Amino acid sequence: MSTPPTAAEAAARPGTPHGPDMTKVRAAVRGGTLAYFVDQFDIYLPIVVLAPATAYFQAANLGASTTAVLASLVFASTLIGRPLGAIVFGHFADTVGRKRTTLVAVGGFGTITLLTACLPGHETIGMWSVGTLIALRFVDGIFLGGEYTTAVPLAMEWSPKHKRGLYASIITSTSPAAYAVIAAITLLMLQLLPAAGLHSAYVQWGWRIPFFVGALLAAVLFRYYLKQVHEPPAQLTGEKHKLPFVRLVKKYPRALGQVFVLMTGTWLATNMEAAVTPAQLKVHLDLSSKEVTMTMLVINASAALSYPLFGLLSQRIGRRRFYIGYGLAVLVFGSGSYLLLMTSNGGFGTALGFGVLIGVFTVGTFGPIAAYLTERFPAGIRSTGYGVGYSLALIAPAFYQFYLQRFDGVVPAHVAPAILLALAGVLISLGGFLGPETKDVDMADDSTIPALS
Repeated sequence: MSTPPTAAEAAARPGTPHGPDMTKVRAAVRGGTLAYFVDQFDIYLPIVVLAPATAYFQAANLGASTTAVLASLVFASTLIGRPLGAIVFGHFADTVGRKRTTLVAVGGFGTITLLTACLPGHETIGMWSVGTLIALRFVDGIFLGGEYTTAVPLAMEWSPKHKRGLYASIITSTSPAAYAVIAAITLLMLQLLPAAGLHSAYVQWGWRIPFFVGALLAAVLFRYYLKQVHEPPAQLTGEKHKLPFVRLVKKYPRALGQVFVLMTGTWLATNMEAAVTPAQLKVHLDLSSKEVTMTMLVINASAALSYPLFGLLSQRIGRRRFYIGYGLAVLVFGSGSYLLLMTSNGGFGTALGFGVLIGVFTVGTFGPIAAYLTERFPAGIRSTGYGVGYSLALIAPAFYQFYLQRFDGVVPAHVAPAILLALAGVLISLGGFLGPETKDVDMADDSTIPALS
């Protein structure tokens, strides 16, 4: 005797009376994929694009440590803004609607990215240049935090249960893919416009082009959501709450705490891979700007290709087992490959070889993360739970530069990131161990969500 389909599964079947057809399912998943790509493209812009153009925003007489701290603050300010955006936009996504809230968030970060592309430099306005850059990136982070808080749960709510792991991994694979695209654009621009000093073409205006591209991508995303994406079916919206964030904190502290542990490890590993590795490749291994950019392209392309495999694996063995196992892989293979690279004194070829291992075994947690986090929370607070759980853990890892400085005089600077990667692996495994299995959760039935209180 066959069992009736769940609401999410029915929604994926065209022509059934239970829900809409596959056209709307595909539109939501495509929208979530494009939204995540544009979000991550914007996030990584300052790390890759501005690295060869730091002289434009900072005084020439600054020390290396001060320059590194300011560069980290440009990235960290965006990350710090994201939890605030998750709370604000998650509230409206759960109370007003996912689609409308996504449109506001996308319009906001598109405008901020465009303004960033027009910034004057240190020669014109002094330290106000880097200060304004940091401030704009903070506001940008608020809107970006709102965008993924709304778009990703919407896509997962439309996805049939048996394909959530795959669809989630396709969406999140656009994060390293976005980094790889930015690296490729920057590599091409450095080839055409060498960054040879403060008054070179790249430093003065070349870096602006990728920011204009980011603003254009936001405009394309806005139009797509406006024309193509629909709110989830009524049976998927669940019980409404006036204050979703308050209900999340009071009613589901254990779920939120477990997700916080998992995501803290995830973001710590991400920052070591995405933000620290380029500097170490340049400073310690003495690679050129072009070689650093190419290495980071390989690292992130490898990660992007591994995400769908990890998503399918989590669908087969379960999310809980996946995260316990993957955390151990980060501890052993991620941290180990990073350490071997930095102590090998190898050149460009060695960096490319180890880069594949670093890409696969540092940020693969993101493969099924969109499915897992949305499966952890009931429909009425799903956007808030996903957004806050995903981004609240950003704050502590965002100050990675200060943690690395604590190792000064204890271990070499090029070894310290491997230690933090090992810690990240432990946290990921612990987060997976503390949580329940979720792959069989029905998005329309809150009673199927285990261990919420």
